Amino acid sequence: MSDISKPQLMHFYDEESAELAIAIVKYAMERVKMDPPPLDKPYTLSELQQIVGQTIKPEGRNGIDVLREFVDELAPSCISVDHPLFLSFVPGAPTESSVLFDLVVASSNIYAGSWLEGAGAVYAENQAIKWVSDMAGMPEESGGVFVAGGTAGNLSALIAARWRWRHRAGGALDRTRPLIIASGGSHSSVEQAAKVMDADVLKVPADQRGRTDGVAMQRFLSSLNESELQRVCAIVATAGTTNVGVVDDLEGIAKVARAIGTWLHIDGAYGAAALCAPSVRHLFNGIEHADSMIVDPHKWLFGPYDSCALIYRNPAEARHAHTQHAEYLDVLQQDGEVRDEAWNPADLAHHLSRRARGLPFWFSLAMHGTEAYTEAMEATLEVARQGAQLVRDAKHVELVLEPELSVIVFRRIGWTPEQYQMWSDRILGEGLAFVVPSTWDGETVLRMCIVNPRTTVAGLASIIGSLA
Repeated sequence: MSDISKPQLMHFYDEESAELAIAIVKYAMERVKMDPPPLDKPYTLSELQQIVGQTIKPEGRNGIDVLREFVDELAPSCISVDHPLFLSFVPGAPTESSVLFDLVVASSNIYAGSWLEGAGAVYAENQAIKWVSDMAGMPEESGGVFVAGGTAGNLSALIAARWRWRHRAGGALDRTRPLIIASGGSHSSVEQAAKVMDADVLKVPADQRGRTDGVAMQRFLSSLNESELQRVCAIVATAGTTNVGVVDDLEGIAKVARAIGTWLHIDGAYGAAALCAPSVRHLFNGIEHADSMIVDPHKWLFGPYDSCALIYRNPAEARHAHTQHAEYLDVLQQDGEVRDEAWNPADLAHHLSRRARGLPFWFSLAMHGTEAYTEAMEATLEVARQGAQLVRDAKHVELVLEPELSVIVFRRIGWTPEQYQMWSDRILGEGLAFVVPSTWDGETVLRMCIVNPRTTVAGLASIIGSLA
C-alpha cells in the first residue's frame, strides 16, 4: 500500500482498521451485556473541556485512542436511557439483538430512500410496518415508512393531510392558511409541525384526566364559523399522552372526523406500542379509522434510536404530497408512479436520504417473534400497576391520576418545586435513578414512565422509599 495516498488510506481496511474493528465489537458486546448499565450523569461544558479537551486535530489520531476517549471520558457523561430506573421522559429499552443488528445496518451503509437501491431492506422494514398496521386494524393496502421520530412522523402525516385538503378543493384553498384541530393532550410536536407548515392549531379542552372525547371534539367544532371549518385540514388525536399516558376517545373522535370529511391523524408515538397488549387493547378502539398514525419503536417497542413508524391508510395520498421531482430522480418514477408495485420510502415523508432505521426493529421482531413482544409489554404494564399500588400504600406520597398505561404520576406530600428538583439531582448523582419533576394542572409532580422489561417493582420501591 506504499503507493496509496494518505486521503485514500481512510477508505482501506488495514491493520489499524482490523484492530479497531475488534475493539469496537468487543465494546458493543460488553455494553449490551451490562445488567444494569451504569446510570451515569451529564458533565458541564467546562468539565468536559477540562476532562476531554480538543478531540479533532489536523494530523488525526490513533483510532484505538479515540475509542478509549469515548468509552472512558465521553460516554460516562451520557445518561443511560436503557437503565431500568431511567424513568423520565420516555426511556428506551432496546433488545440486545436490535442493538447488535444496528451495527450490521451501519456497516452495510444501505441507502433506503428508494426501492431501486434498497429493495431488500425496504422489504424487511415494510413487514415490520405491516405488523403494527395489522395490530391497529388498518386496511390491507395501508403502508408507511420509518422516520427519525415522532416529530418527523407528525409533520409528514400533517403535510399529507394538507395536500388532500387542498387537492379536494381543486385549487380553491391553495392560498388558505390550514387549521389543525388537536386534542387537549396532544404533543408539542403537533404545534411545531404547524409552525413549519405555516398552519394554525386549536386545542380541544380535555377532561380532568387529560383525555379528549368525541363529544368535546364535536362541541368544539360546532363553535367554529363556516370559514374556520373550511380551513380544517386535519384532526389530531393522541393514543397515549406523553405526560400522563392517557388515550383519547379514538372511536368518538374518528366519528367526528368522518362526519366533516377531514383527515384523522393519531399520534401514538409512546402509547400505541401497547396495541400488542391484550389487557389494554380496548383503549385503542377506533384507531383503525385513522388516515395516518405513528408509533416509535425506540420508545416502547424495544428498538434503538432513532425510529418512528409512520403509517398511512392510503399511501398514494402520501406519495402525492411528498414525492420530490428532479431530473436525476426520474428513474425512480414511471408515468408519475413507482416503477412496480412497491413504493419508495422517500416518497412517504418529508425526507429523501434515509438510513434503514427500521431494520433493527425488524430484526428483533423476526428473531424473537411477536408473542415475546406481547409478553414484554404486559410485563411492563404489570410493573406499572404494582408501582401505582406502592404509591397508594405509602403515607408520604399519593397518586395524582390512576395510571391507564405505564405512566405513574404522583406527588410527594408537602414538597415545594425546589425540593423535588433537589431530590431528583441527588438520586441521579448517587446513581440510583433518573426521575425528573413534571407538572400537572399547574402543580409540580413526579412522573415515572415504565417501558423497560428490566424495571422491577423493587426498583420502584427504592425510589418511593428515597422520598420519605
